[in-house]
Amino acid sequence: MFAKAFRVKSNTAIKGSDRRKLRADVTAAFPALGTDQISELIPGKEELNVVKLYVHKGDSVTVYTSGGNPILFELEKNLYPTVYTLWAYPDILPTFITWPLVLEKLVGGADLMLPGVVVPPTGLPQVQQGDLCAIALVGNRAPVAIGVAAMSTAQMLASGLKGKGVSVLHTYQDHLWRSGDKSSPPAIAPLDPTDSCEEKVHLGLQGNLKSLTLDGEEENGQVPLREASEDTSSRAPSQDSLDGKPLQEQMDDLLLRCFLHALKSRVKKADLPLLTSTLLGSHMFSCCPEGQQLDIKKSSYKKLSKFLQHMQQEQIVQVKELSKGVESIVAVDWRHPRITSFVIPEPSLTSQTVQEVSREQPYLPPDIKSLYCVPANMTQLFLESGHKKGSTLEGSEVRKIITDYAKRNRLVDADNRNLVKLDPILCDCILEKNEQHLVTKLPWDCLLTRCLKNMQPAYQVTFPGQEPILKKGKLCPIDITLALKTYNKKVTVVRNLETYGLDPCSVAAILQQRCQASTIVSPAPGAKDSLQVQVQGNQIHHLGQLLLGENTGTLHLPAQYPHPHVQNKPEIPHLSCCGLPASHDSI
Repeated sequence: MFAKAFRVKSNTAIKGSDRRKLRADVTAAFPALGTDQISELIPGKEELNVVKLYVHKGDSVTVYTSGGNPILFELEKNLYPTVYTLWAYPDILPTFITWPLVLEKLVGGADLMLPGVVVPPTGLPQVQQGDLCAIALVGNRAPVAIGVAAMSTAQMLASGLKGKGVSVLHTYQDHLWRSGDKSSPPAIAPLDPTDSCEEKVHLGLQGNLKSLTLDGEEENGQVPLREASEDTSSRAPSQDSLDGKPLQEQMDDLLLRCFLHALKSRVKKADLPLLTSTLLGSHMFSCCPEGQQLDIKKSSYKKLSKFLQHMQQEQIVQVKELSKGVESIVAVDWRHPRITSFVIPEPSLTSQTVQEVSREQPYLPPDIKSLYCVPANMTQLFLESGHKKGSTLEGSEVRKIITDYAKRNRLVDADNRNLVKLDPILCDCILEKNEQHLVTKLPWDCLLTRCLKNMQPAYQVTFPGQEPILKKGKLCPIDITLALKTYNKKVTVVRNLETYGLDPCSVAAILQQRCQASTIVSPAPGAKDSLQVQVQGNQIHHLGQLLLGENTGTLHLPAQYPHPHVQNKPEIPHLSCCGLPASHDSI
């Protein structure tokens, strides 16, 4: 469903009543989740957004996001968890196991076929046709896909494991996953140790079968029963578990390491104020060492807010409630001994590869040239130079053609070389009807200005690495409008972003973080295939920094581009645009 890019219709903060309804719907849809887990998944006060979008097939989907990651999506009044949610709660759905090589096919939009399903010793999970289920890879319980069972377990076995097993809706590495922090699946050890054995057998078959050895294998090839019956979760790749520390103490250490790692390597001064939920979801989780999983509920703090209060008492950070019920980090003491003494661990090769692949390219503005099209009534003037109706020319080319035409036809006035005599062709091209018998000569600058004015405007846009795109009409600047909604609420509306290679959804996400306000992306009225971004409040100052700022600007449009045009709706009298000069309408 999300194998191709989708179109965002709106992105708004969830209401309190809708939050309670969502919590009730999740409780009904996923009974395996406990009360504490539901409160953790759908927090009572932290940021939670509702994103309405259209997928490439035309279906309308509602996505719920928390901490920058999609956690649930709703299709035809049915709730589905995303892979981000299943990584935190991997056992809430019946899970089918497949080989790692199958994942590439699933990401490309294929469904899971039964010949690719690995049958564990305990048998296939019990499902009915239409039941929601997850898909994981051999050796790791972290799901990589979510779908609906195409047939019941009994029908699968009766068919001899042939045909379609699961109709896939969402996968790791699809576009819904890309809308989050793009983290990789955590390493979650299988509940049954035979799963890990099957993985090693599979890897050995790809290499040399004779060289295959299993950890703890005895001479007769049997794994000792004592070791096989051990809880594999206790043998997860965690160095702290070898030290004999209690689980709660291990999680406290891991929480502190991820916190210090995020502050030292990821959070910058320009990011402040930073939502505490964003710190956890976008920074701390990604700093978790490979093979370990950060779970605040298993720490002594139980909640992120209590942990941050402790960090504030140590004067590492300063936390404030900038809006009702939403806490943000407003200051960080980067000279604190805990931060300065923290040593950032060397990333593994796999994590380095993921970071290189997922790193987004910086904004590269397109090259835009103003052009002029030859209209029908000026064809004779440009015919000798080899141009016909509809030909596009730059301003310098037009000036050269007019100058050569005047000199070639000896139209330069002999007494005053600053004047040009008008022949019948020039008269038809640039003079009005009431001027035909009155104006016989024009200065050079006036002649050229009139010629350019009577030609049809156009422009050429060339994005980096792409073919030039020719568009007719005037090049519209980015339009920023301050409007007044009901109950005297102000909103800032931004249009014409696509012309400059700016993705409205990306701009909306940046503004939402910078302004700490809700944003909506919707079709621009009166414009075909164009979107507008609406931000709560008067955000013209933030937009100016974003689009034009040298230091704080994220995008920084080149100076030769038309500057964004700012206007106030007439229903907002005497409204100042954040200190903008009253005599000029552009930032």
